[in-house]
Amino acid sequence: MRGPHNIVRLIRTGATLERTGAMPVILDAFRAPPTVRWVLRGLCRPFAFLGYKGDPEMPPATRALTALGPAYIKFGQIMSTRPDVVGDELATQLRVLQDKLPPFPVREALRMVEEELEQPVDAIFSEFSEPVAAASIAQVHKARLRETGEAVAVKVLRPGIERAFRRDVDAFYLAARIIDLLAPQARRLRPMDVIEHFDGVVQGELDLRLEVAAGAEYAEVTKDDDGFRLPTVHWFLSGRRVMTQGWVDGISAGDVMAIEAAGHDRYALGERVLRLFLNHALRDGYFHADMHHGNLKIAPDGALVAYDFGIMGRIDEYTRRVYAEILFGFIRRDYRRVAEVHFEAGYVPPDRDVDEFAQALRSVGEPIFGMDASRISMGRLLSYLFEVTERFGMETRTELILLQRTMVVVEGVARSLNPQINIWKVAQPEVQAYVTRYVGPRALARDLVRTARVLSRFGPVLPEIAESALIAARDRRVTPSVRVENAAPAAIVFVAAAGGAAVGLLAGALLLAALL
Repeated sequence: MRGPHNIVRLIRTGATLERTGAMPVILDAFRAPPTVRWVLRGLCRPFAFLGYKGDPEMPPATRALTALGPAYIKFGQIMSTRPDVVGDELATQLRVLQDKLPPFPVREALRMVEEELEQPVDAIFSEFSEPVAAASIAQVHKARLRETGEAVAVKVLRPGIERAFRRDVDAFYLAARIIDLLAPQARRLRPMDVIEHFDGVVQGELDLRLEVAAGAEYAEVTKDDDGFRLPTVHWFLSGRRVMTQGWVDGISAGDVMAIEAAGHDRYALGERVLRLFLNHALRDGYFHADMHHGNLKIAPDGALVAYDFGIMGRIDEYTRRVYAEILFGFIRRDYRRVAEVHFEAGYVPPDRDVDEFAQALRSVGEPIFGMDASRISMGRLLSYLFEVTERFGMETRTELILLQRTMVVVEGVARSLNPQINIWKVAQPEVQAYVTRYVGPRALARDLVRTARVLSRFGPVLPEIAESALIAARDRRVTPSVRVENAAPAAIVFVAAAGGAAVGLLAGALLLAALL
């Protein structure tokens, strides 16, 4: 429950940040105004002795968040995906945040499984192990299905985790409101938006049915990808607080020596990781947004196996096309076209100069292309690109920030397997194939057909919409200038109605030509 009682929790939080040395680091990362710095440091310093000490071996920020508990650990992990908010340096630190906590007793897990699945554990599983992994929100047990003998992983939420998160999130909201109140100039940091984003992500992870659904959707869209698979989802053995999926046997993607010892081609694996990610992001618009070493294994047959679908990324079709054209333009070093794409997409305000923007983009691309293969980085390109677009007035786009962060992680996995990988050489055929299929004439024909279908669905009511718009425009007439302005919606409706048939005929002709 939100209210003043959360002040006690905030005092303990501030005291811990001050005691661990994390306070100045975080204030610098958020570029906090002087007023906020003065108030926070002044309030927290006298209470530093109340703060948790944490592990002195950790960097200040990760030390403080780990000491404060699960909600703060998860907050740090999520903020690592938002370098636009916390800055690149702190985001890098937060990506290595240790998400390891002491496990809760297995008897508690068994009780929760029985309550959630409404069956005795012995009736479902012939074996149920001690915890094999414990994180901030849940822990995992290895079990075996009694009916089939299949080995499975059972993920169980921590007892009382929902209430604990709710308490801390309420304190986060109070902190955001205090920042808004004390320093209006800090609103550019959008503290309430940041907390709302965190709250939404956490609420999704606290309902394991959503992770099951994410895994099932991901499996559906990637089922035809060679050398890639996901653990089987057991819908009827999963619920809000328990999730059951197939057990993943294999070698961690981070254990390069074991991969080589098993006879796998780690260089080919490095390229496959990158190609799969680009396919999932561009082709499917749905990608694993936490694709680090810990969530990837190499199966005995050499296939890549991904798991843990708590954070997934989604990109709409239009944004995918824009992203592909931007990457393809950089690959071809056609900076003028990259600039035009930004203007066409509305990413850069139309009052800016396209030639100046193209010149700025050249300053981003050319130094990177001058690097040797082992240093070329698409993640670095995107980071520099966002810096340039910000100078030209581009607003932050959360979906592209998440894509950038995941690209950096995927590159890290690929390079650990193949240090000499040429990112552009691997990416070019995937990006070019997407552009050929989804940006050329065939894409235009498909778009026109879809447009005609939408208009045809509204065909019976288009006359009524047009009539209502005309009547409303007539009734609002006051002056000639107003008449012209208010007639615009009606004109648009008539264009849509009259153009619907034309679009349909054109789409049909193009589709017929494509088929022939």
